[in-house]
Parts: sequence; C-alpha cells; structure tokens
Amino acid sequence: MNRLPSADVLDKVRDIPIYRASVERGHFPILEKPEIARGFPDNWMTPELARALDTGEAEFVLSTGTNHARMQLIRPPYFLLRSYYRLWSEHPDLGTSWHDGARRVSLTTVLATEHVARVNAAKPGTTRGERWLDDRTLYLNRRLDPADWDRDEVERMLAEMREAATAHPGGAYLLDCSGYHLAHLVRKVTAWGLWDGFPRPAGIVHAYEYTPSNVRRYLRAHFDCPVVDLFGSTELGYLFYSDAEGRYRPYLRDMSVELIPVEPGSGIHSLIVTSVRNPYMPLVRYRSGDCVRTRDGSTDPDRIVSFCGREKELLPTPGGRVSQADLDTRIANLCTRVFLHQLLLSGEDECRLSYTTFDDAPLTADEAAGLSASVSALTGRACHLEHRTGIPIGRSGKYAWLITPDPS
Repeated sequence: MNRLPSADVLDKVRDIPIYRASVERGHFPILEKPEIARGFPDNWMTPELARALDTGEAEFVLSTGTNHARMQLIRPPYFLLRSYYRLWSEHPDLGTSWHDGARRVSLTTVLATEHVARVNAAKPGTTRGERWLDDRTLYLNRRLDPADWDRDEVERMLAEMREAATAHPGGAYLLDCSGYHLAHLVRKVTAWGLWDGFPRPAGIVHAYEYTPSNVRRYLRAHFDCPVVDLFGSTELGYLFYSDAEGRYRPYLRDMSVELIPVEPGSGIHSLIVTSVRNPYMPLVRYRSGDCVRTRDGSTDPDRIVSFCGREKELLPTPGGRVSQADLDTRIANLCTRVFLHQLLLSGEDECRLSYTTFDDAPLTADEAAGLSASVSALTGRACHLEHRTGIPIGRSGKYAWLITPDPS
C-alpha cells in the first residue's frame, strides 16, 4: 500500500533527492534502512542542508548500532537529547522530579556508554568526565556483560548514583536503564547486602530494549517509585510512553504512525513512521523494524497495547509468526521466577528453551512440564527446557531471545 503524506510533510520533503520520484508519482513506498544509506549523504542533500552543515546547525552522527548495523544520520546537535529531555519533562510521573533538577543516571549497554565517550572525545573542553553526557546525565556501565560485574564495580556504580542523588536538595534522581541491567544490579546488591548504599530513585525508566514481564515485575517489587517504559529509537526519538500503570500513550509530536500486518490475518503489525521532527532528515513511511499489537488486532495506532519485539526476529510457525512478546507472555503466565530466557531452534521440529531464574533454583517438575507444553503449543516444535546459571549476552550488550541454526 502506498500513501500520500500530508501537505505539510510534502512541503518539507519535496526538494530532498530521496523523495523526488515519490513526490512526482504521488505515492510513497515504505522507506527501508538500506535505502536511507544508499547514496548517503547525496540522497539527502539540499542547499539548505549544505548550509546547515557548514554553519554547524546540522551534523553527521552514527546510531549506536545496538539493534541494527550502525547507520549514518544527519540532525541538529543534541537533537536526540533534547527530544528525550522534552518528554521526560512532560511525562506525568517523571516531570516534577525533572523540573526540580533531578539528574538522570543511565544503566544500560556498554555500547551506549562508549557512544557517550566518543561524543565527549569530539568536544573540546569537556571536564565532567567521559561518561557524563551533559550536566544532567551520567552513564554507569563499563562492561559488556552485567553478569560480570564484581563487587568493586557494583560499589563504584552505587557511589556514583549517590553522588548524582546528593546534587539534588531532596536527594532525587531518575534511573534510566535497560531492565535486564537493573535486574542484574538488584540481584548483586541483594547477594552482597549493599541495599543501604543504594539510593532510591524518584522514578525508573526502561527504554533501551524489550523488557520481559517478569523483569518489570521484579523491578516493581524492589522499588517504591514509578517504573515506566519509553519506546523509541536513535533515529526517531521517543514515540510512545507508558504511565506508572503500564498504559501506553502516544508522543507523536511532528510524527504520525501507521500499522501494517506482518502477514495477512496476523495480529502483529509493523510500525511505519512518518516524522519531520528532525528537519534535516525527515523520514516518510519509514519502517522502524519494531512490531506492535493492538487491543483488538486492528491497525488503529490509538489501540496499541504492547511493543512486542523486532520484526527481523519473528519466528515462523504453523500458526503464524510469533514475536518475542508472545514467548514472554507464555513464560510470565506460568513461571514468574524465570529471569533470562533464550529459545534455540534445532532441526525442523524441535527447540530448546534455556533459562535462568532470579533465585538460581531450577523450575519444579510441574512448572517445567507446563512451560514445555506451552512453548511447544506456541511454536509447533517439541520443546526441551534447560536450566542454566547464566546466558551469554550479545556483542551489542543485549540478549537475543531467539537463536536460529546456522544455514551452513
């Protein structure tokens, strides 16, 4: 399906080379990531953009590359940061602390920390330290796998969190995280009896990857503050946010979205975004690579109830494609103790679900049998369970939920 953007969007993109043919034809195909890179930056260059690059009003940047290959982008300096901060300032559960001056402490992938360090290395006169993005945001993580944090590393992070908290008159700070990373920290703090040194945040945001239901539940059980989800991407900024009760709200300033079923009859939809939020690289009908489900299975974006993983990671089954969230729901409904999990496909009709638990104890025989049967029904494959003490993290600093056989 091809759709014509609004007149306002057309006015903003008609002179950009990548869109000229679409403007002339009167319809816009879905914009894929490879097309963005093909001929870059000439496929985006206009006289206005050339002037902005000369004056510093626009700059070349690279995405962090935690969900896909690093992608070159053009945008105003601090564009993404300002977009994030604006939403934090307007969020119903975070805004008060943000306006009071609470600092933002980020506990996420080491790639994100390294990205901040690269940005700082390119800025002359940086004095706060390489992991401070600006005066308000500190990135904590220095290791690829949070399972490898030792006691010294955990105590160092807790000390930095306390320092950020004491900068606020009321001791408030906001903890921005990958849900997995914070859960690892909670487990280590508990094991080593370090809770007295863990300053309680005024709010927690998990915003870097899909956060399983059990991890969300685990975090809410340990922190008496709002725990919210912000959904977005490096190239787009935030698009949706949840409130403290888990309900999603759109945050589509200068954006619109459409949903397209990933296959006929599927309740899983591809998220297609049109955004002019970045004036130098507006994206028209851009496939973000993310999948969603709606309340009633329709393509109405106002009825989105969950963001269910990446489109390239969908699993074909006899009953249709299955998402990361579909497996997560099966696990959470049966076994709340499961922490990490990973599905490995083997052959045509078997799979193995490796898992860890928050308490390190394996599932009971009844729990294991119930989970094995549920995963088998979901995937159409005989499922074998394997309790493990750890699951390796990927090079991106994120966990893969699905491992498929190497074709070779």
